[in-house]
Amino acid sequence: MLDTERISAHQYRTLVIFFTIGTTIINIPTTMAAEAKQDGWIGAVLGVAVGLIIIWFYSKLGLLFPEKTFVEMHENLFGKWIGKMISLFFLSMSFLYGSELLFYVGKFISIQFFPEIPIAAINISMATIVIMSVRLGLETFTRSAEIFIVFFFILFIILTVFIAPQINLENLQPVFEVETKPLLRAVFFFVEFSTVTSVALLMIFPAFVNQPKAASKSFMIGYLIGGLVMIVVIFLTISVLGAESTARHNYPTYTLARKINIGNFVQRIEAVLAIMWILSIYMKMTIYLYAVVIGIAQILNLKNHRPLILPLGGISVMLSLVMFSNVIEQQTWDQEIAVFFSYTVGFLLPLIMLCIAVFRKMVKGQNGSRKK
Repeated sequence: MLDTERISAHQYRTLVIFFTIGTTIINIPTTMAAEAKQDGWIGAVLGVAVGLIIIWFYSKLGLLFPEKTFVEMHENLFGKWIGKMISLFFLSMSFLYGSELLFYVGKFISIQFFPEIPIAAINISMATIVIMSVRLGLETFTRSAEIFIVFFFILFIILTVFIAPQINLENLQPVFEVETKPLLRAVFFFVEFSTVTSVALLMIFPAFVNQPKAASKSFMIGYLIGGLVMIVVIFLTISVLGAESTARHNYPTYTLARKINIGNFVQRIEAVLAIMWILSIYMKMTIYLYAVVIGIAQILNLKNHRPLILPLGGISVMLSLVMFSNVIEQQTWDQEIAVFFSYTVGFLLPLIMLCIAVFRKMVKGQNGSRKK
């Protein structure tokens, strides 16, 4: 049978934090510095503000359909067949992005830690953990997220405190020098990386969350916490490495962690950052696969979604090995193609759905008042 498990609003907030941070903790500073130079951290602040508005209307859309997933909302608003086609479009995004994350983590681990190990072996190992998590169910991997979030923030605080002595405020000057257009481009990419893909979380909220109204607040709070982490990371990276150096590195935050040196004793603790990133990316991949499995099961009207987990996980591994030949190709895809895919599915579609749902509610209310 399809998942009947429920999680609390607090647990949902934990998932939102991890999903928001995801891959951005290690690669978003590059984009922000390349677009907005030393004002990249300002672009992140503006991006979080814009993101909060988008998360707000996600919450409003979810509360209008308290017992439905995002896939079920499509059929309710657009009809059976059109709704199923829209759902397939949404699920293709989630599946592609989950596979892309698998590619990214494989490349990162291979380049930075184990260059002698085939990327296929790394991807299969990571995918196996994700598949097991999804098979164990929503409650299980959410409880693990509650444990991981504690370790994540302990490591984050350690990283922040140890790198703080190397902050050079001159790297942030002059403030507001960048022109409006590059700053808006930085905000545009920040929102794409950290916010609009969060539409996948509507496969969990509100259908599988207790107390949807409390969970809607957790949606906002979780995103805000994740966004603040991103602002701090971007601020530290630019202030320590400088805007030009940050823009040149594929993994600037990892390079930042390498610069930690306290009395020639505490140094080279970049593994701390790697652990933080792997925890967040693992949770994000798990949520993507969970959303795809549940969504396909609902489209096909299956009574049990578990038989889909292993085949879809295997396809994701194969796709991660062939979709990009290198990191540069992946970054080109993100900036030229994926960004429009993300905004179509994660912004335009939910906005249209919210407008239709509100309009129907208004018409229904007017008809009810006339009958009286």
